[in-house]
Amino acid sequence: MPDAVKVGFVPFATPARGTLIVFCDDGLKFGATATKALGAAVATVKRAAATAQFKGKSGSALDLLAPEGLKVGRLIVVGAGKAASINDYDLLKLGGAVAGKIGAGDTAVTVVADLPTGAMKPEQAAAIASGIRLRAYKFDRYKTKKKDDENGAANASVTLAVADPAAAKKAFTPDSHVVDGVILARELVNEPPNVLYPEEFAKRAAQLKKLGVEVQILDVKAMTQLKMGALLGVSQGSAHPGRTVIMRWNGGKKGEQPLAFVGKGVCFDTGGISIKPSASMEDMKGDMGGAACVVGLMHALAARKAKVNAVGAIGLVENMPDGNAQRPGDIVTSMSGQTIEIINTDAEGRLVLADVLWYVAQKHKPKFMVDLATLTGAIMVALGTEYAGLFSNNDQLAERLAAVGQSTGEKVWRMPLGPEYDKQIDSQFADMKNTGSRNGGSITAAQFLQRFVDGTPWAHLDIAGTAMASPKNEINQSWGSGYGVRLLNQLVAEYYEAKK
Repeated sequence: MPDAVKVGFVPFATPARGTLIVFCDDGLKFGATATKALGAAVATVKRAAATAQFKGKSGSALDLLAPEGLKVGRLIVVGAGKAASINDYDLLKLGGAVAGKIGAGDTAVTVVADLPTGAMKPEQAAAIASGIRLRAYKFDRYKTKKKDDENGAANASVTLAVADPAAAKKAFTPDSHVVDGVILARELVNEPPNVLYPEEFAKRAAQLKKLGVEVQILDVKAMTQLKMGALLGVSQGSAHPGRTVIMRWNGGKKGEQPLAFVGKGVCFDTGGISIKPSASMEDMKGDMGGAACVVGLMHALAARKAKVNAVGAIGLVENMPDGNAQRPGDIVTSMSGQTIEIINTDAEGRLVLADVLWYVAQKHKPKFMVDLATLTGAIMVALGTEYAGLFSNNDQLAERLAAVGQSTGEKVWRMPLGPEYDKQIDSQFADMKNTGSRNGGSITAAQFLQRFVDGTPWAHLDIAGTAMASPKNEINQSWGSGYGVRLLNQLVAEYYEAKK
């Protein structure tokens, strides 16, 4: 993985050099181990806190250079807030806060995994380590010149001092694989479109074979034979032909129905003939955030050897406006046999998903399908950039996604579906139009997709506001967030693997 930060675990001890990081609550209280590590420096911390008006608020920090009474060169006290009510996501954010305070000169960092309520459990220490790695990630491979202070935590060797290093390492191993999946998704979203076009994206997805994932790549000839007219219509204007990639992880019982995850992979979206305004069009390299998430998720499931059968499917295209591009007014026939009148060539993601959803539903007969797509600007008007829009034909699946979203911090908000909205996408020339009116745009897009799931329990996540250019936070400073990998991994872990 491209993040260079190294995280390890050692027994509790006071370091003799480098940077020491300890946690306190919102009453400036330390745990027993942190108190012992600080020794006489506790008084120094109290005086500095009073001067700086440091209260121990969650994520805040007090920074002391050459602290009196300690041999380390730097002491950082990170506030944990109300430690008694801290949860896993809070710990993940604390890890991010730690990484955010590490500077380019902090090559050796020791974090005392101790709270006022006692030594952190292995799972809690693992969450801190995950947060550090997530925050430390940067995408800068195309910079030929870097400022001295740009690397920060990425150059550091971070050691967590814990009660049981072996147990902490064991707890961190699966979590680390999930972090790898998030970082892989971020990498894909951040890559420039002249580097990551459909064929190259497919090649990178094929690297999952090293983890035991079965990967099948459908080229134009194969998709033509399958009559994927909706997807092929989008890709026909590009010099880079489209691809569909099917990834299978068989970690569950032989013959058991898989879970399916489908991603929109528009590697660059000009809007086609219905071309977008030039302002911020460069952001459309991230219109494959759904596909990136699916690849990252399949990496996570395979690397941690999840006891589940899972299918990941991604439709990869470029939407370009050359002389062969599809036009408004064209009618295409989807793999399902349903015909679609093209009203706006910039409503292309749903066309890609239509064929891939139908393929997965028919070929793999999954227990459920979840698709992810940077589908509509309308969802950002409705929800901003903090929640993804959730649409579903299955209440149980929707409720599970909402609950997992709260626990992981990758939040979703359920939006309505209903036959009343179908009127907007009725066509006088074909079975349907690919877009309705301006009102309820994210809803009519979901209504469109629902026509291609063939009754399979299904959820659609519109991640236009969360997968790219979303606000930076405690665990993500990257343009591409990797949204959805942790959410769906936790969905699998909590509700499906746990039952086996």
